[in-house]
Amino acid sequence: MLDTNVIRQNPGLIGTMLRNRNMDETILYKFLEVDGKWRALTEENNHLRKVRNSVSINIAKMYYKDIESKIAEMREIADKIKSNDEQIDYLERVRSDCILNFPNIPHESVPVGKDSTGNIVIYESGTKRKFDFAPKEHWEIAENLDIIEFDRGVKVSGSGFYVMKGDGARLERALINYFLDVHQDQGYTELVVPGIINQDAVIGTGQYPNLKNDMYHLEKDNMYLNPTAEVPITNLLQNEILDKNQLPIYYTANLTSYRREAGKHADTKGIIRVHEFRKVEMVNFVLPEHSYTRLEELRKNAEDIINGLELPYRVLLLCTGDMGFSCSKCYDLELYAPGKDAWLEASSCSNFTDFQARRAKIKYRPEPHMKSEFVHTLNGSGLALPRTVVAILENYQNKDGTVTIPKVIRPYMRGQEVIGN
Repeated sequence: MLDTNVIRQNPGLIGTMLRNRNMDETILYKFLEVDGKWRALTEENNHLRKVRNSVSINIAKMYYKDIESKIAEMREIADKIKSNDEQIDYLERVRSDCILNFPNIPHESVPVGKDSTGNIVIYESGTKRKFDFAPKEHWEIAENLDIIEFDRGVKVSGSGFYVMKGDGARLERALINYFLDVHQDQGYTELVVPGIINQDAVIGTGQYPNLKNDMYHLEKDNMYLNPTAEVPITNLLQNEILDKNQLPIYYTANLTSYRREAGKHADTKGIIRVHEFRKVEMVNFVLPEHSYTRLEELRKNAEDIINGLELPYRVLLLCTGDMGFSCSKCYDLELYAPGKDAWLEASSCSNFTDFQARRAKIKYRPEPHMKSEFVHTLNGSGLALPRTVVAILENYQNKDGTVTIPKVIRPYMRGQEVIGN
């Protein structure tokens, strides 16, 4: 969340930020109004309590006739304090709700734009393959090789679900192990984290209330299916104060993610956009002065995975209108899919500055005698499995319908070189 002082002292900046993010400025006006009333009543009650305390100290020294009038006055003050407290509690709830709905402030290097058309391509890497045949799309390749079951996934769970089968399942498992091994070499500590999380956790990373309709809510327990491993990993340090020498902390985990994303996209063929998928996540906790440098390193951590797979990809710097709610700056890594002739996002690498840390109350102490401060958090996918599988099937397909397995994955598949022989 944003520092309330920043909102109060820079309403013009916040208003511009909301417009640049395609958000309604009403939330700003509502906050300023409610916050003003909340502060005025809080100040009034502080004064009334001082008066009451002062009279309580001196009442024993008063004459009897003066005591009666003071007691009556104190009753009026007590009633006023109680009435104010009730209003303060209400205003505090409204004020807190407003604060949770302010997005993070974009970094000055983030381009202003209304949607994905405002994103900037930083560079492309790798060579697009020249085929001597018309490349097929992943779903056709997968069906011909009998490695993905689309209809049976729908039968079991509904639209947007699928089943990996045989060499398809082995390929996905191999990719997960490859991703995790690379991240271990990069200095990450591997975790196995819960896939069901509480409301404090989704508030902490900014999914709630912003994306509450995209998450699967378990109403009976007021719990949520994991929308991204960023949530449980980040909240492992919720309400903690770290020592400076504990930072940086780099965590990685493989976890299944669940997202509704209902009605957002017309393209639902195959596994490009599904409701349940696996991905390997990277989460960083760093000192504030290092977070933007670390963002570039985090992006490279994800790019190392793609380069190992020898897939063509490009890096995008997202604009204000396309960037996630909690992000201050975000890069998307997109894999090229020749069958579809499209770029597919496989990783987003984001710096959240202190936005998530304020919500989750994750701090560090610069020195033993100093006041604690908020850490900066970062997150990146390394990588999302479905679109990585799509890119491999379409880039490594052969004319005879088989798929060559990327060299770096073969040791994880017991030396197998081709799917389909």
